Amino acid sequence: MSAEEVREVRFREAIRQGMIEEMERDERVFIVGEEVGYYQGAYKVTEGMLEKFGTKRVIDAPITESGFTGISIGAAMVGLRPIVEYMTWNFSAVAFDQILNNAAKMRQMSGGQLHVPIVLRAPNGSARQVAAQHSHAMEHFYTHVPGLKVVAPSTCEDAKGLIKSAIRDDDPVLFMESETLYNLKGTIPVDPDFVVPFGKARIAKPGTDVTIISWSRLVHVSLEAAAALEKEGISAEVIDVRSLRPLDEETLVESVRKTHRAVVAYEGWPYGGVGAEIVDRIQRLAFDDLDAPILRVTTRDVPMPYNANLEQYVIPQAPRIVEAAKQVCYRSA
Repeated sequence: MSAEEVREVRFREAIRQGMIEEMERDERVFIVGEEVGYYQGAYKVTEGMLEKFGTKRVIDAPITESGFTGISIGAAMVGLRPIVEYMTWNFSAVAFDQILNNAAKMRQMSGGQLHVPIVLRAPNGSARQVAAQHSHAMEHFYTHVPGLKVVAPSTCEDAKGLIKSAIRDDDPVLFMESETLYNLKGTIPVDPDFVVPFGKARIAKPGTDVTIISWSRLVHVSLEAAAALEKEGISAEVIDVRSLRPLDEETLVESVRKTHRAVVAYEGWPYGGVGAEIVDRIQRLAFDDLDAPILRVTTRDVPMPYNANLEQYVIPQAPRIVEAAKQVCYRSA
Protein backbone atom coordinates (compact mmCIF):
# COMPACT_ATOMS: atom_id res chain seq x y z
CA MET A 1 0.00 0.00 0.00
CA SER A 2 1.14 3.57 -0.67
CA ALA A 3 1.65 6.18 2.04
CA GLU A 4 -1.71 7.71 1.08
CA GLU A 5 -3.47 4.41 1.74
CA VAL A 6 -2.15 3.83 5.25
CA ARG A 7 -1.38 5.84 8.36
CA GLU A 8 0.74 5.11 11.41
CA VAL A 9 -1.09 4.62 14.70
CA ARG A 10 -0.74 2.85 18.01
CA PHE A 11 -2.56 -0.42 18.69
CA ARG A 12 -5.22 1.24 20.88
CA GLU A 13 -5.84 3.83 18.14
CA ALA A 14 -6.30 1.09 15.55
CA ILE A 15 -9.08 -0.47 17.63
CA ARG A 16 -10.64 2.95 18.19
CA GLN A 17 -10.55 3.80 14.49
CA GLY A 18 -12.24 0.53 13.62
CA MET A 19 -15.02 1.16 16.12
CA ILE A 20 -15.49 4.77 14.98
CA GLU A 21 -15.79 3.73 11.35
CA GLU A 22 -18.40 1.11 12.18
CA MET A 23 -20.38 3.49 14.40
CA GLU A 24 -20.39 6.01 11.56
CA ARG A 25 -21.47 3.31 9.11
CA ASP A 26 -24.22 1.81 11.27
CA GLU A 27 -26.24 3.84 13.78
CA ARG A 28 -27.24 0.63 15.60
CA VAL A 29 -23.70 0.24 16.96
CA PHE A 30 -23.04 1.58 20.46
CA ILE A 31 -20.45 1.00 23.18
CA VAL A 32 -21.04 0.41 26.86
CA GLY A 33 -18.73 -0.29 29.79
CA GLU A 34 -17.00 1.07 32.85
CA GLU A 35 -15.41 4.49 32.20
CA VAL A 36 -15.74 4.29 28.41
CA GLY A 37 -17.21 7.80 28.24
CA TYR A 38 -16.22 10.69 30.47
CA TYR A 39 -12.95 9.05 31.55
CA GLN A 40 -12.18 8.23 27.87
CA GLY A 41 -11.68 4.54 28.61
CA ALA A 42 -9.65 2.81 31.31
CA TYR A 43 -6.87 2.35 28.71
CA LYS A 44 -7.92 5.31 26.53
CA VAL A 45 -9.16 3.07 23.73
CA THR A 46 -12.44 5.03 23.58
CA GLU A 47 -10.78 8.45 23.84
CA GLY A 48 -12.85 11.13 22.07
CA MET A 49 -15.76 8.83 21.29
CA LEU A 50 -18.18 10.36 23.82
CA GLU A 51 -17.69 13.81 22.32
CA LYS A 52 -18.17 12.40 18.82
CA PHE A 53 -21.20 10.17 19.39
CA GLY A 54 -22.86 11.39 22.60
CA THR A 55 -24.18 9.67 25.71
CA LYS A 56 -26.78 7.54 23.89
CA ARG A 57 -24.08 5.65 21.98
CA VAL A 58 -21.13 5.82 24.41
CA ILE A 59 -22.58 4.68 27.72
CA ASP A 60 -20.79 4.70 31.07
CA ALA A 61 -21.90 1.71 33.15
CA PRO A 62 -21.54 1.04 36.89
CA ILE A 63 -19.27 -1.77 38.09
CA THR A 64 -21.83 -4.46 37.25
CA GLU A 65 -20.38 -6.68 34.53
CA SER A 66 -23.23 -9.17 34.70
CA GLY A 67 -25.78 -6.37 34.48
CA PHE A 68 -24.47 -4.40 31.53
CA THR A 69 -23.52 -7.60 29.69
CA GLY A 70 -27.06 -8.94 30.09
CA ILE A 71 -28.64 -5.65 29.00
CA SER A 72 -26.38 -5.57 25.95
CA ILE A 73 -27.28 -9.15 25.00
CA GLY A 74 -30.94 -8.16 25.17
CA ALA A 75 -30.24 -5.08 23.04
CA ALA A 76 -28.52 -7.28 20.45
CA MET A 77 -31.48 -9.66 20.37
CA VAL A 78 -33.83 -6.80 19.38
CA GLY A 79 -31.64 -5.43 16.60
CA LEU A 80 -28.89 -3.23 18.07
CA ARG A 81 -25.19 -4.02 17.78
CA PRO A 82 -23.50 -3.37 21.14
CA ILE A 83 -19.78 -3.29 21.91
CA VAL A 84 -19.16 -4.18 25.55
CA GLU A 85 -15.86 -3.12 27.12
CA TYR A 86 -14.60 -4.71 30.32
CA MET A 87 -11.67 -3.22 32.21
CA THR A 88 -10.03 -6.63 31.82
CA TRP A 89 -11.18 -9.99 30.54
CA ASN A 90 -10.64 -11.34 34.05
CA PHE A 91 -13.69 -9.37 35.17
CA SER A 92 -15.84 -11.05 32.52
CA ALA A 93 -15.95 -14.01 34.92
CA VAL A 94 -18.63 -12.06 36.80
CA ALA A 95 -20.72 -12.12 33.59
CA PHE A 96 -19.83 -15.69 32.59
CA ASP A 97 -23.40 -16.95 33.02
CA GLN A 98 -24.69 -14.25 30.64
CA ILE A 99 -22.02 -15.05 28.04
CA LEU A 100 -22.30 -18.83 28.31
CA ASN A 101 -26.03 -19.33 28.75
CA ASN A 102 -27.45 -16.39 26.83
CA ALA A 103 -25.09 -14.89 24.25
CA ALA A 104 -23.65 -18.21 23.07
CA LYS A 105 -26.84 -20.30 23.08
CA MET A 106 -29.65 -17.97 22.05
CA ARG A 107 -29.39 -18.54 18.29
CA GLN A 108 -29.55 -22.32 18.65
CA MET A 109 -32.21 -22.29 21.39
CA SER A 110 -34.46 -20.01 19.31
CA GLY A 111 -34.09 -22.16 16.21
CA GLY A 112 -32.31 -19.35 14.41
CA GLN A 113 -35.04 -16.79 15.09
CA LEU A 114 -32.80 -14.67 17.31
CA HIS A 115 -29.28 -13.47 16.68
CA VAL A 116 -26.89 -11.88 19.18
CA PRO A 117 -24.62 -9.51 17.22
CA ILE A 118 -22.53 -8.39 20.18
CA VAL A 119 -18.80 -7.68 20.58
CA LEU A 120 -17.19 -8.22 23.97
CA ARG A 121 -13.73 -6.67 24.23
CA ALA A 122 -11.08 -6.01 26.86
CA PRO A 123 -7.37 -6.42 27.63
CA ASN A 124 -6.43 -10.06 28.13
CA GLY A 125 -3.55 -11.98 29.68
CA SER A 126 -0.56 -10.63 31.55
CA ALA A 127 0.28 -6.95 31.92
CA ARG A 128 2.92 -5.53 34.27
CA GLN A 129 2.67 -6.57 37.91
CA VAL A 130 -1.10 -6.64 38.16
CA ALA A 131 -1.02 -9.92 40.12
CA ALA A 132 -3.04 -13.11 39.94
CA GLN A 133 -6.61 -11.81 39.65
CA HIS A 134 -5.84 -9.56 36.67
CA SER A 135 -3.53 -11.78 34.61
CA HIS A 136 -5.58 -14.70 33.30
CA ALA A 137 -5.39 -15.53 29.61
CA MET A 138 -9.15 -15.98 29.30
CA GLU A 139 -9.37 -17.15 25.68
CA HIS A 140 -8.96 -20.75 26.83
CA PHE A 141 -12.24 -20.60 28.77
CA TYR A 142 -14.29 -19.07 25.96
CA THR A 143 -13.02 -20.97 22.92
CA HIS A 144 -14.48 -24.06 24.61
CA VAL A 145 -18.00 -22.69 24.10
CA PRO A 146 -19.91 -23.36 20.83
CA GLY A 147 -21.68 -20.25 19.61
CA LEU A 148 -18.83 -17.86 20.45
CA LYS A 149 -16.15 -16.54 18.12
CA VAL A 150 -12.81 -15.52 19.64
CA VAL A 151 -10.09 -13.38 18.05
CA ALA A 152 -6.76 -12.07 19.39
CA PRO A 153 -4.83 -9.63 17.14
CA SER A 154 -1.10 -8.93 17.43
CA THR A 155 -0.71 -6.06 14.93
CA CYS A 156 -2.36 -2.67 14.42
CA GLU A 157 -3.66 -3.70 11.00
CA ASP A 158 -5.28 -6.83 12.37
CA ALA A 159 -6.65 -4.93 15.37
CA LYS A 160 -8.56 -2.59 13.07
CA GLY A 161 -9.59 -5.26 10.56
CA LEU A 162 -10.75 -7.79 13.14
CA ILE A 163 -12.72 -5.32 15.28
CA LYS A 164 -14.60 -4.23 12.15
CA SER A 165 -15.34 -7.85 11.22
CA ALA A 166 -16.47 -8.48 14.80
CA ILE A 167 -18.92 -5.58 14.79
CA ARG A 168 -20.38 -6.66 11.45
CA ASP A 169 -20.78 -10.29 12.53
CA ASP A 170 -24.25 -11.53 13.50
CA ASP A 171 -22.94 -13.78 16.27
CA PRO A 172 -21.18 -13.01 19.59
CA VAL A 173 -17.49 -12.18 19.09
CA LEU A 174 -14.96 -11.98 21.93
CA PHE A 175 -12.15 -9.58 21.08
CA MET A 176 -9.01 -10.24 23.14
CA GLU A 177 -6.56 -7.33 23.34
CA SER A 178 -3.15 -7.49 25.01
CA GLU A 179 -2.67 -4.60 27.41
CA THR A 180 1.05 -4.74 26.71
CA LEU A 181 0.41 -4.03 23.00
CA TYR A 182 -1.65 -0.86 23.44
CA ASN A 183 1.36 1.37 22.69
CA LEU A 184 2.61 -0.79 19.81
CA LYS A 185 3.09 1.30 16.66
CA GLY A 186 2.07 0.15 13.21
CA THR A 187 0.14 1.10 10.10
CA ILE A 188 -3.53 0.65 9.28
CA PRO A 189 -5.35 1.01 5.96
CA VAL A 190 -7.43 4.19 5.77
CA ASP A 191 -10.04 2.37 3.67
CA PRO A 192 -13.24 2.26 5.80
CA ASP A 193 -14.22 -1.02 4.15
CA PHE A 194 -11.00 -2.81 5.13
CA VAL A 195 -11.70 -5.91 7.22
CA VAL A 196 -9.76 -9.01 8.27
CA PRO A 197 -11.82 -12.22 7.91
CA PHE A 198 -12.21 -14.69 10.74
CA GLY A 199 -10.72 -18.16 10.43
CA LYS A 200 -7.58 -17.12 8.57
CA ALA A 201 -4.13 -17.22 10.20
CA ARG A 202 -1.23 -14.99 9.16
CA ILE A 203 2.30 -16.13 8.38
CA ALA A 204 4.29 -13.56 10.35
CA LYS A 205 7.64 -14.98 9.20
CA PRO A 206 8.32 -17.71 6.64
CA GLY A 207 10.66 -20.55 7.57
CA THR A 208 11.60 -24.11 6.70
CA ASP A 209 12.84 -25.97 9.79
CA VAL A 210 10.23 -25.53 12.54
CA THR A 211 6.78 -23.95 12.86
CA ILE A 212 6.18 -21.68 15.86
CA ILE A 213 2.47 -21.06 16.44
CA SER A 214 1.24 -18.23 18.65
CA TRP A 215 -1.18 -15.31 18.92
CA SER A 216 -1.53 -11.88 20.50
CA ARG A 217 1.55 -10.66 22.43
CA LEU A 218 3.31 -14.00 22.09
CA VAL A 219 3.64 -13.49 18.33
CA HIS A 220 6.21 -10.78 19.04
CA VAL A 221 8.01 -13.02 21.54
CA SER A 222 8.00 -15.82 18.96
CA LEU A 223 9.49 -13.51 16.34
CA GLU A 224 12.24 -12.63 18.83
CA ALA A 225 12.87 -16.36 19.31
CA ALA A 226 12.90 -16.91 15.55
CA ALA A 227 15.56 -14.22 15.14
CA ALA A 228 17.71 -15.95 17.77
CA LEU A 229 17.21 -19.33 16.09
CA GLU A 230 18.22 -17.86 12.73
CA LYS A 231 21.64 -17.04 14.17
CA GLU A 232 22.06 -20.71 15.00
CA GLY A 233 21.09 -21.92 11.55
CA ILE A 234 17.46 -22.85 12.34
CA SER A 235 14.82 -21.32 10.08
CA ALA A 236 11.58 -20.85 12.04
CA GLU A 237 8.22 -20.13 10.45
CA VAL A 238 6.06 -18.02 12.80
CA ILE A 239 2.29 -18.26 12.42
CA ASP A 240 -0.03 -15.71 14.01
CA VAL A 241 -3.25 -17.64 14.61
CA ARG A 242 -5.20 -14.39 15.34
CA SER A 243 -8.57 -16.17 14.92
CA LEU A 244 -8.84 -18.75 17.72
CA ARG A 245 -12.39 -19.82 16.97
CA PRO A 246 -12.92 -20.39 14.08
CA LEU A 247 -9.40 -21.80 13.71
CA ASP A 248 -7.45 -21.89 10.45
CA GLU A 249 -6.19 -25.46 10.71
CA GLU A 250 -5.37 -25.53 6.99
CA THR A 251 -2.56 -22.96 7.32
CA LEU A 252 -1.21 -24.69 10.44
CA VAL A 253 -1.14 -28.10 8.80
CA GLU A 254 0.34 -26.78 5.57
CA SER A 255 3.20 -25.19 7.51
CA VAL A 256 3.90 -28.34 9.53
CA ARG A 257 3.93 -30.43 6.36
CA LYS A 258 6.73 -28.15 5.17
CA THR A 259 8.78 -27.89 8.40
CA HIS A 260 7.89 -31.29 9.97
CA ARG A 261 8.14 -29.79 13.47
CA ALA A 262 5.98 -27.51 15.63
CA VAL A 263 6.08 -25.49 18.83
CA VAL A 264 2.96 -23.79 20.19
CA ALA A 265 3.69 -20.75 22.38
CA TYR A 266 0.98 -18.89 24.29
CA GLU A 267 -0.06 -17.33 27.54
CA GLY A 268 -2.29 -19.61 29.54
CA TRP A 269 -1.75 -22.55 31.83
CA PRO A 270 -0.46 -25.83 30.35
CA TYR A 271 -3.49 -27.98 31.25
CA GLY A 272 -5.88 -27.89 28.29
CA GLY A 273 -6.63 -24.72 26.34
CA VAL A 274 -6.25 -23.47 22.77
CA GLY A 275 -2.67 -24.72 22.50
CA ALA A 276 -3.72 -28.25 23.38
CA GLU A 277 -6.47 -28.05 20.74
CA ILE A 278 -3.95 -26.96 18.12
CA VAL A 279 -1.63 -29.83 19.05
CA ASP A 280 -4.50 -32.30 18.73
CA ARG A 281 -5.50 -31.04 15.29
CA ILE A 282 -1.96 -31.10 13.94
CA GLN A 283 -1.22 -34.60 15.19
CA ARG A 284 -4.51 -35.87 13.72
CA LEU A 285 -4.20 -34.12 10.37
CA ALA A 286 -0.43 -34.20 9.82
CA PHE A 287 0.84 -37.09 11.94
CA ASP A 288 2.83 -38.70 9.14
CA ASP A 289 4.56 -35.39 8.41
CA LEU A 290 5.87 -34.89 11.94
CA ASP A 291 9.50 -35.71 12.67
CA ALA A 292 9.25 -34.87 16.38
CA PRO A 293 6.61 -34.51 19.10
CA ILE A 294 4.88 -31.13 19.22
CA LEU A 295 5.94 -29.06 22.21
CA ARG A 296 4.10 -26.27 24.02
CA VAL A 297 5.56 -23.24 25.77
CA THR A 298 3.01 -21.86 28.23
CA THR A 299 2.60 -19.78 31.34
CA ARG A 300 3.80 -21.92 34.22
CA ASP A 301 1.17 -23.82 36.15
CA VAL A 302 0.73 -21.31 38.99
CA PRO A 303 -1.35 -18.19 39.67
CA MET A 304 0.51 -15.11 38.42
CA PRO A 305 2.96 -13.70 41.02
CA TYR A 306 3.07 -9.97 41.72
CA ASN A 307 6.87 -9.89 42.09
CA ALA A 308 8.37 -8.59 38.82
CA ASN A 309 11.13 -11.19 38.57
CA LEU A 310 8.80 -14.07 39.37
CA GLU A 311 6.24 -12.73 36.90
CA GLN A 312 8.80 -12.77 34.09
CA TYR A 313 9.80 -16.30 35.09
CA VAL A 314 6.19 -17.50 34.87
CA ILE A 315 5.32 -15.85 31.51
CA PRO A 316 6.66 -17.47 28.31
CA GLN A 317 9.89 -15.78 27.16
CA ALA A 318 11.88 -16.07 23.94
CA PRO A 319 14.65 -18.30 25.43
CA ARG A 320 12.04 -20.92 26.39
CA ILE A 321 10.67 -20.91 22.84
CA VAL A 322 14.22 -21.21 21.46
CA GLU A 323 14.86 -24.17 23.74
CA ALA A 324 11.66 -25.93 22.64
CA ALA A 325 12.46 -25.32 18.96
CA LYS A 326 15.94 -26.81 19.40
CA GLN A 327 14.42 -29.84 21.10
CA VAL A 328 12.06 -30.61 18.22
CA CYS A 329 14.93 -30.04 15.78
CA TYR A 330 17.08 -32.44 17.83
CA ARG A 331 19.67 -29.75 18.41
CA SER A 332 21.39 -29.40 21.76
CA ALA A 333 19.67 -26.70 23.83
